Amino acid sequence: MNFKKQTLTILFLFFFSLLYSQTATSDSLRGEFTYLLQYKPNTLNRDNVYKEIFIMQISDKRAFFISENRLKFDSLFMEQYNKNRNNFNIDMRGLSSSKFKFLIIQTNDNSEYYESVGTALLSYNTPVIRDWKLIDETKVLNSIHCKKAEVHYKGRDWTAWYSTEIPFPYGPYKFSGLPGLIVKITDKTGDYDFELVKSVSSAKLKGKIITVNKRHYQNAKLVTKKELVQATTSYRDNIKYELEKNGYCIFRGAKQTKNK
Repeated sequence: MNFKKQTLTILFLFFFSLLYSQTATSDSLRGEFTYLLQYKPNTLNRDNVYKEIFIMQISDKRAFFISENRLKFDSLFMEQYNKNRNNFNIDMRGLSSSKFKFLIIQTNDNSEYYESVGTALLSYNTPVIRDWKLIDETKVLNSIHCKKAEVHYKGRDWTAWYSTEIPFPYGPYKFSGLPGLIVKITDKTGDYDFELVKSVSSAKLKGKIITVNKRHYQNAKLVTKKELVQATTSYRDNIKYELEKNGYCIFRGAKQTKNK
């Protein structure tokens, strides 16, 4: 390894070790819940169901909602870094990936959406849902007594089942504002379904803190949702342009191949 490459490697590892070592130390963990998302991305193939696990960690004043694979990525990266820092060899092959790159932080006032676009961390806020329609209907889901609520949100009709026995006004994605934790929420078409599949008892959370790394939300640039979408589109178009300029052909739904 030449001196220039070695210096760049050292800087890279130092930079990322700082980022990955910063956790939300000021947030005590009050609740931790695991949700399964079942998502149908193709309206023409209803049998195609994508599944991913999300974690919601709740502190005294806010809730963090993020893909479980992203949390595992943070943990495994630091494990690899600490193990191989002397020879600068980080094996990324064992790290999990996620289709969903966002973090959502819910408070009593709004939902804060965070996403990295290239080297920039962008965020936008949306207000807490206030127009829930509470329905006089109950159901037991996973041994939890739940009540029903409905809402029209972002062009879709949603049915939620929440539990007042779990006194957190939060839920998966941006869904919050009910008098209890959302246990399950499904849109009318069945394209999206979030369901609580695991929870950690309060006794096991004593003395623990939020483990979501601050790099996912600290020092983000506040934009509108439209601006974030535009930034994401521009970034992808630029990557495509650079690849094609360097002789790579991009085929939708297929792997990238290089022109010969």
